[in-house]
Amino acid sequence: MKNAIVGLVLVLGVAGCSTVERDATLGAAAGGAIGAITTGRVGGALAGAAIGAGAAVLIGQATRKGYCIYRDPRTLKTYEARCRAG
Repeated sequence: MKNAIVGLVLVLGVAGCSTVERDATLGAAAGGAIGAITTGRVGGALAGAAIGAGAAVLIGQATRKGYCIYRDPRTLKTYEARCRAG
C-alpha cells in the first residue's frame, strides 16, 4: 500500500503543469508525509494528503492575487497570466 501511495504522488508530481497543480502536489506530499509520521497509518497519510493539497491550493491562490488561469481553446493547454480588466 505504501508503494501505491508513493507511486501516486510521483505520478501527480509529473502531471502537475500549472502553478495550482504544483501547489496541490507539494501540499499533498507534505501533508501525506506528516499524516503518515504522526499516525503511522495509511488512513492518516491519505487524510494528510487531502488536507495538504487543499490548503496549498488555497494559500497559493491567496498569495498570487491578480493572476488568473486561462485555457487556450485550440490546444486546451492552461496558462497563468495577469487577469483581464473588467
